[in-house]
Amino acid sequence: MILTAFSAILSHWRRRPVQLAMLLLGLALATALWTGVKAINAEAEASYAEAASVLGQDQLQSLARADGARFDQSQFVKLRRAGWLVSPMIDGTMMAGSSQLRVIGIDPLSSPPQAAQPGFDGAAALLPFISEDGEFLAHPETVQLLKKIGNKARAVNTLPPGTVVMDIGQAQKRLNAAGQISRLMLWKDQRAELQPLSALVPDLTLQQPATTTDLSRLTRSFHLNLTAFGYLSFAVGLFIVHAAVGLAFEQRRTLFRTLRALGLPLASLMILLFSELMLIALVAGIIGIGLGYLVASALLPGVAVTLQGLYGATVSGSLSMRADWWLAGLGIALAGTAISVTQSLWRVYRLPLFSTAKPREWAQASERTLRLQALAGLALMAISAAVVWFADGLTAGFVSLGALLLGGAILSPPILMLLLEGFGRLRNTVLHEWFFADSRQQLPGQSLALMALLLALATNIGVGTMVASFRDTFTRYLDQRLASELYLNTRSPEEAASVMVWLEGKADAVLPTASVETRLNDQPVEIFALVDHATYRDNWPMITAEAAVWDKLSSSGGVLINEQLWRKEKIAVGQSVTLLDGQAIRVIGVYSDYGNPLGQIIMGRDAFARAYPQAPFLRIAVRAASGEVPEIKEGLASAFGLPPQNIVDQSALKRFSLDIFEKTFTVTAALNVLTLGVAGLAIFASLMTLSDMRIAQLAPVWAAGLTRSSLASFEFIRTLIFAGLVSLLAIPLGLALAWMLLAVVNVEAFGWRIPLLLFPLDWLGSAALGLVAAALASFLPVRRLRRTTPSELLKVFAHER
Repeated sequence: MILTAFSAILSHWRRRPVQLAMLLLGLALATALWTGVKAINAEAEASYAEAASVLGQDQLQSLARADGARFDQSQFVKLRRAGWLVSPMIDGTMMAGSSQLRVIGIDPLSSPPQAAQPGFDGAAALLPFISEDGEFLAHPETVQLLKKIGNKARAVNTLPPGTVVMDIGQAQKRLNAAGQISRLMLWKDQRAELQPLSALVPDLTLQQPATTTDLSRLTRSFHLNLTAFGYLSFAVGLFIVHAAVGLAFEQRRTLFRTLRALGLPLASLMILLFSELMLIALVAGIIGIGLGYLVASALLPGVAVTLQGLYGATVSGSLSMRADWWLAGLGIALAGTAISVTQSLWRVYRLPLFSTAKPREWAQASERTLRLQALAGLALMAISAAVVWFADGLTAGFVSLGALLLGGAILSPPILMLLLEGFGRLRNTVLHEWFFADSRQQLPGQSLALMALLLALATNIGVGTMVASFRDTFTRYLDQRLASELYLNTRSPEEAASVMVWLEGKADAVLPTASVETRLNDQPVEIFALVDHATYRDNWPMITAEAAVWDKLSSSGGVLINEQLWRKEKIAVGQSVTLLDGQAIRVIGVYSDYGNPLGQIIMGRDAFARAYPQAPFLRIAVRAASGEVPEIKEGLASAFGLPPQNIVDQSALKRFSLDIFEKTFTVTAALNVLTLGVAGLAIFASLMTLSDMRIAQLAPVWAAGLTRSSLASFEFIRTLIFAGLVSLLAIPLGLALAWMLLAVVNVEAFGWRIPLLLFPLDWLGSAALGLVAAALASFLPVRRLRRTTPSELLKVFAHER
């Protein structure tokens, strides 16, 4: 009995293969987008862990300066003579073509056992590494870059991409840091009677093993944004599942009645239906994981560029099959299906035996829920507002966003019903009244697909408005910050001094700057020195500041901080704070600093030189007439041999910054398009599933004299009206979403706030996309109705209805 009943239940899909294909495709696409995002995040997390574990840095303590500056290697000699087991390392960056690589210089002879030196299997492998012109060690992807610029390199799979390990002597030459090191790695086992480190090297601080914490903290907002899109896409896909399953249950009402009448227990029927859906979910989940792998593979290179450009985080451009994300993808496909079919299963469980035979039972039940939907939607909107008002934190921001979108989606069917009732009263013709009455009757069956379209369009409008506001603000911000015509990176203090002497008389102004890294309340902070000049006084984008702020910066030792530090640490203008390195500073102003995930402090040149006398002024901003810039660039390259990447003009730097900006939102734009595509599929699945049921409702209208072409036209117009109304509802919801992204989520995630700018033409473009998606989705169902034969329509009157 059980097997026979299960076979009868499954036979529905054999008779309706298109409906089954839509159900599988909807769930597979939803799973694919979620799994793709999960795979990207998992690959990034693995890359962060690999970067932290290079040479045992995740296991060993180290000694370094509190401000992050390099120090003399004589400290290494001093500690070794005192009996401490330490090993020197140097960090830096080098260019390989247009790619920036992380350089790590090590001394393999003194490295701790836990350092897990890669690629050293014996003296035969060690000698080529420590020779005067030794080979580099790098990931296979990075080796190809190094060979293109003429470097000897050996592939080591355990190194993360973008990292180059070389002998410390080689690294010091490459980084123009002769006799300098970045830190000293401590062996785990040290003799107990040694002289304390604080007495031997008082200017160095003991640092705990490196972890993924800093990078994960910096990139957390980016990965949360991706995760939010993944869940949104999955939710839109579940609308397809919910609608398709609900209609499939309604189509099989007679089958359920027959099976119950033949003696199948209700509990057995419920188990069989649930098993059927889990089987479908399992198949769709496997397909979705495969599609997710393809989606992640296509998007990962763009994500890698974004993370490198924004955060300096190196992520592999190739994807690995990791059990955690494909098992999670399979699990969420099963869990999502179980959640989306709960209502349909509950209706079957609650309805009496013969109630399932009533033709409009599901539609009537749906109509009765509109008031409850309206109340639930209003409640979710209230929750969203309350979370924004009373709660803080990035998680609270996303909770508020979710409540806003879900509340807007749930409210849309009651609002559409009210609008349709209003339109129905405008004219008093029979055909007009029938059209809008029929539209109201069809709304419950299409409401889930329309809610999916609303979410996709609102997200498109909201994210598009955010990106456009960011682009406009960021462009104006670059015009302010990049006021100098040339930016130079010299390689040593001596070269910097010679360059400044050479520029005298050739440039209008020469503005050297320096920087160090430190921490404030366990947050990484960059400190920059600025020369007092009109370039900064006239152009620097200030948010709030004391009176005569630039005079105070150059004379009294006050500092400026960026918006990120101001918001994160809640530092008031006029407040004094103490940095980890012991420097006491007083904040006299706050400035905009878009695109920077770190806190930043600006000091006057004299105050900086007093606080950090060892920090060299290697970067130079040059003011000159635009016509003299090419001649100055050629002269610098000829006189000092500065490589092209060390001489950057304003236009090139602005172009580079905007290019990073565009790549940052490439993934977001791609996910937007995919989400809209899934919503279009939801409409198509809904219309295709309803098309069979529509025959019984349209046959009497056809018999009354309306042609099949007219009926098809009305169906097409109805779909466009639904999509048009949804597009109108999506505009205010999308703008509310944009405001929350800019004023809540962006502030919590990045620490800066972008003004909300309005772009009505973009709204029209999104609305047009919604109409196109609805038109394409309705093409086949409308064409099918148009080609329905008179005999099929007449059959309606041959059966009891």
